[in-house]
Amino acid sequence: MEKITLTFLGTGNAVPTPKRNHTAMLLTYKNENILIDCGEGTQRQFKIAHLSANKISRLLLTHMHGDHVLGIPGLFQTLKMNDYSKVLEVYGPRGTERFIDGIEQLFKIKIKTPVNEVFSKFHEADDFYLEAAPMKHDAPCNAYSFIIKDKYRLDPAKLKKLKLPNSPILKKLQAGEDIAFEGKKIKASQVSYLEKGRKITFILDTAYNETAIELAKDSDILVCEASFSNEEKTLAEERMHLTAEQAATIAKKANVGKLILTHISQRYEHNPKIILEEAKRVFKNVTLAKDLDVVEF
Repeated sequence: MEKITLTFLGTGNAVPTPKRNHTAMLLTYKNENILIDCGEGTQRQFKIAHLSANKISRLLLTHMHGDHVLGIPGLFQTLKMNDYSKVLEVYGPRGTERFIDGIEQLFKIKIKTPVNEVFSKFHEADDFYLEAAPMKHDAPCNAYSFIIKDKYRLDPAKLKKLKLPNSPILKKLQAGEDIAFEGKKIKASQVSYLEKGRKITFILDTAYNETAIELAKDSDILVCEASFSNEEKTLAEERMHLTAEQAATIAKKANVGKLILTHISQRYEHNPKIILEEAKRVFKNVTLAKDLDVVEF
């Protein structure tokens, strides 16, 4: 099974702190390096994490608020100066194309950045696809899921026992087709097993809404903002953000495996356990992300 690696490059809110940079996360799977948001200082966080920004293949933007996008001009400049030769696919909500075009015009930076404004399932590859859903915020805003498809795997020991050669017939078996070999019928189910897919969902900057639950449904991991404690629920509603309790409620209702809280406000810098403990009262399997944390699954 190919692993997914998630690196938290920034876990802070609108104002950075000595411990938390602005929001950015890097999801790595095979040859894909997908950056989710790009807050100010993200390119430096790449250096500190000993990661190469030149390997980025896609950029998913949740929305155009500064703490999620002010790192883009610097990132683009670094990529250009480092002879970035790939096509950087950019995805985001309504207004993303105009925003990226503005950056390129203002800073005179030009790399290959086709922009896609997305609202549902998009970019389907052989073994995974991406999905977007609009959230409830004071600017056009998306949440995203990265979904690896279910896949049939062949059992090497069973292939060896049946003396099946390494030939095109193996592709048929892996596709679920029965075959005939040396006069015998061999069912795909005899030599294969189903490897369940995996799903990770990212929900940043939104008021509580049912669409978030639908998008996150059955995720192995939900990465979710928790900008406020329950004590400031009214303020969270006014600013269209989630409390830790609401993030946990989304996780519980969506039947996710693990919840990782991020987008932590400076107000909890000295006592982040307030956020964690409030979430745990609703959903047990929850952690609080820190800058440069790495999660593999």
